[in-house]
Amino acid sequence: MAMTPVPHARPADPAPAVDGPWRDPSLIPEERVADLAARMTLEEKAAQLYGVWVGADADGDGVAPHQNDMVDPVDFEELTTRGLGQLTRPFGTAPVDPGVGAVALARAQARIAEAGRFGIPALAHEECLAGFTAWGATAYPVPLAWGAAWDPELVAEMAHRIGSDMRSVGVHQGLAPVLDVVRDLRWGRVEETIGEDPYLVATIGTAYVRGLESAGIVATLKHFAGYSASAGARNLSPVRAGAREMADVILPPFEMAVRDGGARSVMHSYAEIDGVPAAADPALLTGLLRDTWGFTGTVVADYFGIGFLETLHKVAADRAGAARLALTAGVDVELPTVRSYGDALVAAVRDGVVAEELVDRALHRVLLQKCELGLLDPHRPPLPGVPDGAEPEAARGTVDLDPPRNRALARLLAERSCVLLANPGDALPLTGTGRIAVVGPRADDPLAMLGCYSFPSHVGVSHPDVPMGIAVPTVLESLREEFPDAGVDFARGCDVDGTDASGIPEAAGLAAGADVCVAVLGDRAGLFGRGTSGEGCDASDLSLPGLQGELLDALLATGTPVVLVLLTGRTYALGGRADRLAGCVQAFFPGEEGGPALAGVLSGRVNPSGRLPVGVPHGPGGQPWTYLQPPLGRANGVSNLDPTPLYPFGHGLSYTSFAWGPGTGVPAELPTDGACDLGITVTNTGDREGAEVVQLYVHDPVAQTTRPESRLIGYVRVPLAAGESRLVRFAFHADLVSFTGVGGHRIVEPGDLELRFAASSDAADVRHTVRLRLTGPERSVDHRRRLVCATTTEPVHTAV
Repeated sequence: MAMTPVPHARPADPAPAVDGPWRDPSLIPEERVADLAARMTLEEKAAQLYGVWVGADADGDGVAPHQNDMVDPVDFEELTTRGLGQLTRPFGTAPVDPGVGAVALARAQARIAEAGRFGIPALAHEECLAGFTAWGATAYPVPLAWGAAWDPELVAEMAHRIGSDMRSVGVHQGLAPVLDVVRDLRWGRVEETIGEDPYLVATIGTAYVRGLESAGIVATLKHFAGYSASAGARNLSPVRAGAREMADVILPPFEMAVRDGGARSVMHSYAEIDGVPAAADPALLTGLLRDTWGFTGTVVADYFGIGFLETLHKVAADRAGAARLALTAGVDVELPTVRSYGDALVAAVRDGVVAEELVDRALHRVLLQKCELGLLDPHRPPLPGVPDGAEPEAARGTVDLDPPRNRALARLLAERSCVLLANPGDALPLTGTGRIAVVGPRADDPLAMLGCYSFPSHVGVSHPDVPMGIAVPTVLESLREEFPDAGVDFARGCDVDGTDASGIPEAAGLAAGADVCVAVLGDRAGLFGRGTSGEGCDASDLSLPGLQGELLDALLATGTPVVLVLLTGRTYALGGRADRLAGCVQAFFPGEEGGPALAGVLSGRVNPSGRLPVGVPHGPGGQPWTYLQPPLGRANGVSNLDPTPLYPFGHGLSYTSFAWGPGTGVPAELPTDGACDLGITVTNTGDREGAEVVQLYVHDPVAQTTRPESRLIGYVRVPLAAGESRLVRFAFHADLVSFTGVGGHRIVEPGDLELRFAASSDAADVRHTVRLRLTGPERSVDHRRRLVCATTTEPVHTAV
């Protein structure tokens, strides 16, 4: 049961003086923070360690797990007399005009500063997983699409734009990126991840962190750690991952983003690993994150995660117990609103249940971050673009969070993330003439483009009378614009889910009378069971949702060539249907410009260059499976189940062709601490420009622990004009092939290796192999090891 605050064992100390050296910006932050903390009462200290979620609905489902039973009513005016650590989602809780919201936030911050003794504003945070989750803000492709683009620089540019928009309206912290590595495609949050490979997730995620931080926004890594490895792919299910899976698969993206990305915040996950919830794990949040990796920022709670120690995990008896466990582990800030770190914590400290030193430790980290953000300075600059004394309504329409340059960037990322899975008869690109039947429940719905953390899907669906706030062309609208000389007709066929088959005959009839049928199928993003993809929308198997498989069968039976376009948050089993398709394009919730991007791919205006960040399963069962399986996890003669994917990780086709080779010379032997350059020449042998994604994998034939058949250690996207050649160089270091050995430590082991230049993770797609022997002693490595395989490209000049 929840702990009721008890009478204090000792009276509260009189309030210390306010003024002091902490107000002097010329002093180093450590000195300012130490002076300020010494002047705070216990209540004022605790107030800096929690957020308040103004406007959160305690009666509805909301946008966070158990929101309806975890939100306590608060008296905002009374609460802020102690100060306030964070403001939760001032733009992402309900639709608000950005200009109005900016002025309202500035006024709220002024009230907070005036109410507390020290005049310190709150730190305002927002979600920004697929763009700033605010009404009217650009909806970019979801993270799984970032992975499909294999383009860290473009993702960094997107993150910088997102961060700049957030800063322009007064937000300080963004709750992104998600660095969970996909372990089971049935998990609903696959759309929020970057892919199934830790190196791809790490490099793309770190690029996002750099971009967001470059705009002055505190990037928050989530969910630390293990969340995506939940048993049975059920959201918030226990994690059964072993120490090596954690060390070699789950943790590396966080390690890179902390060390190389400069992330200033980490959010603990809801997971419990081997019976220990992450929010109560000092070995994870303090021992590894801080003592080993050297992280100096703040650890924030996933929403209600501290309370869940009491209500879901049952490792705390009451709110004070949950606060003690979380503070001891290293959780500095309770989000989204005060529950355990408020009066219950103050009373527990005064009763000797919680050591005040734990409060002081978290306070120090929180105040340091506020100092870095300028929130302790006596004369804080006014909010950009917001005139002093402005009333909220007067600012309506003054802030544009979806300008043309954002939309152009969203279009480019959407185009680069589309994956051409199959084109067996060269049906694509479409000719753009004759009759085109567009069929499917995703063809004419703007929400088909958006993931569950895009504002229209996340919050807007609860406000059906409010306009979407951004223009999101559908696939149908985009195809009609792309092919003005074709007759483009539409039939829905069936819903995304459900059992109503009454529209399938009409759709099949439309297809039968057409020259080509474009079937647009996929997911509806939602939250907690309200969608087929998204947080809390886990799948029991990997069949296409609802009756969409039956609809596709009916279309294929007509004999009309069928091009399948998938708009999904995960990949689905295509099985025997794949062989009967005229073409197949996969897009992962490609954002507000996804419709025109897909139309461009289908017309050939865009040459597809996306590559799969997760494999496409052959059958709906046989999961979980990723390409990182050791030998016993792959197809073999002792089981009738074959988990081999239909299309492997890294797969993707183009409308042009590429030739690889020859490679540059490399030594036959290399010491276990050695490095060398690997190179290969790539030529566009087709008649149009395109981009190849050169992937470098390591194959370790014999090792002291079981290893994957291959593992990605480098990649680069190489744009090439028709006939152009480029030499691609990889700066290989032996650290890149390290793994966790039998002793539980990361090692570089001497022995034979194969370094494979490949177009995907499938052995059949290997274009060139470098055989290398590592010599010398086994070498232990730690977080200071080389994490990235740097790449360069240079033109190849041929004699005329």
